[in-house]
Amino acid sequence: MSFAVALRSGRLPCGAVKKAAIPAATSAIAVQARGYAAPAKPTKKTASKFRSNAKNEQTKSAPRDPGLFRPMAASALTDPIFQSDQRTPLQLPTFRAETITPEVANTAMAFPTEDSKALKAYGLPTNVLVDYLLLSKPCSVIRQVTVDVLNELDKAAGSSSANARLVFTGKPGCGKSYVLLQAVQYSVQKEWISFYIPRAINLVNSSTPYTYDPRTQTYGQPAFAQQLLKRFVDVNEALIQGMKVQRTYPFEERTIDSTSSLMDLINLGLEVQQQAPTVINTLLTELSEQTKFPVLLAIDDFQALYCVSHYRDPFYKAIKAYHLSLPRTLLEFASGKRSLQRGAVLGALSTQNTTFRAPLELVEALGLEPTVPSNPYVRREPELVAYASGLRNFPVPDKLTVDEAASIFEVWQSTKALHITRGDETFLSKYTEAGGNAREFVQKSLLQTVAM
Repeated sequence: MSFAVALRSGRLPCGAVKKAAIPAATSAIAVQARGYAAPAKPTKKTASKFRSNAKNEQTKSAPRDPGLFRPMAASALTDPIFQSDQRTPLQLPTFRAETITPEVANTAMAFPTEDSKALKAYGLPTNVLVDYLLLSKPCSVIRQVTVDVLNELDKAAGSSSANARLVFTGKPGCGKSYVLLQAVQYSVQKEWISFYIPRAINLVNSSTPYTYDPRTQTYGQPAFAQQLLKRFVDVNEALIQGMKVQRTYPFEERTIDSTSSLMDLINLGLEVQQQAPTVINTLLTELSEQTKFPVLLAIDDFQALYCVSHYRDPFYKAIKAYHLSLPRTLLEFASGKRSLQRGAVLGALSTQNTTFRAPLELVEALGLEPTVPSNPYVRREPELVAYASGLRNFPVPDKLTVDEAASIFEVWQSTKALHITRGDETFLSKYTEAGGNAREFVQKSLLQTVAM
């Protein structure tokens, strides 16, 4: 009888069972202890056999012949394909205030480097900036409308801004921003105090922080106001250096009185960001009352000041632009509620950003054709009607003359930005394609030649 059969039948003696079972249990425990409780043996660390590709290449590659890729001398590169395509400096007459006469109309002029601090400090509209990134130096063509605008500035130099509140209008791309830029450059050279905002949409598109001021019941934009103060000082510091404050203005930090200078007032806004919106309002008040220098307020994207902003109040309702501190101040000067003793207010409408279109109140005040249905039953906002009253429409021609377009063509051709041959046939074909529109002529006719 086998041991297993005897165990099942119960015939195996107890002593034999104990002797047979104990070793099995002991061995099972021993196996279990070795499998789970025993510490693992440390593995031997072996040196890595990986070698970097650079070392492998150095060891495998043969030494390079030093004369195999020797560059050719510049004198040997006689084929036209090797000629330099780098931009050459434009040889243009310099934009000077005393030289802008009707005789220089249709002439391209370069802005002087030493007198272009307003363009560098305040910045440029987006479409103008793109052009200047391609050209070797900032320049523009003097048009007849430029001469007319500068004549208006000469008249406004000795009178109140209530009589010189102009808004440049015209079709998209006709050159309104360029005309406004020329007016700013002219005013700087004529020793005007300039206040230029090239992108007023940034005041209402919720791109900067804002805080509520219970004293004025408006929303201030401290960061934007502080940056604007810095740029204002960079451009006008030489003119306002010795000017004194005429009134007393108590601030939390200190009081600005008649013994303080305008620079003391500005430095307060530069040091304390939360006071910057109030300082700008106070600064414009002081500039409006002085008669030593004429003042120019120039605003591109002017229609944005009349739109509903992207800012929200605590109840998540959209904030009107005239409830923001700086836009309200600009609107008060534009509407004539506040005026400069000497100076002018210039604005330029923009249609590139369709989010901020000119509202019906502004369109009717300027005598333009409404783009939306208009009738006596359409509601007009009384505040916007008041802020738009008294503005004078100054239309910019929708089309370039042939002479103006020819000057633009020569500028882009001279800077080697075009891959087309110079000739009357080429020029007239591009001018016809654009329909005389300035932006279309440059971006979709001339620059289209370099599209890949």
